[in-house]
Amino acid sequence: MEGEITKIKDLKPEDKRVNVLAKVVHKSEPKEITTRYGEIKHVTEAIVGDDTGVVTMSLWDEQADLVEEGDTIMVDNGYVSLVRGHMRLNVGKYGGIKKSEEEVNEINEEIDMSAEEHERRYQKRSYGNYSGGRRYNNNYRH
Repeated sequence: MEGEITKIKDLKPEDKRVNVLAKVVHKSEPKEITTRYGEIKHVTEAIVGDDTGVVTMSLWDEQADLVEEGDTIMVDNGYVSLVRGHMRLNVGKYGGIKKSEEEVNEINEEIDMSAEEHERRYQKRSYGNYSGGRRYNNNYRH
């Protein structure tokens, strides 16, 4: 594991490469979903927390088998996504999740980072000064 541990209350919608130490407070039953590419995957949602707050975590396919309620887990190189405007902690193909030797005993369930709705920020494409209309050069003489 490399880097600092990010506290749950400090997670932001655009976060990439975060390391989170948290306790699994709740784990739901897996749901079957069809991805936009037509693949069938299983996603299990877990509520994970530390002394600063809780967040919903999406566990894809066999990731769900790695954690149980009550486990303290280490998310290595995770990222945050927005699902219908709500934050989700994820472990992508370059990240990892494992049970931690270190315990998280205190959970602050008052602050739910996934409860707040965030506006999706689209990447604005920059075309220099071009704004879609015609630009006129005032110094140009006919």
